[in-house]
Amino acid sequence: MAVTPADIGARVSVRRVLRDGREGLGDVVGDLVAWDADGLAVRRRDGSLEVVAEADVVAAKVVPPAPQR
Repeated sequence: MAVTPADIGARVSVRRVLRDGREGLGDVVGDLVAWDADGLAVRRRDGSLEVVAEADVVAAKVVPPAPQR
């Protein structure tokens, strides 16, 4: 995993194992706002907050800022 707690505030892409009844992997892209015992908290563009358990992370990286709309 290329993302660390030092990247809080950066825009990240996190690939994680899906645990909501679906099988496979899914991506979460947004601003890394926290990293604690609950996992990585990523704020998506729509304002929703997704918390990904660290054990479910397959890969993660810092990505460039979102393009302007």
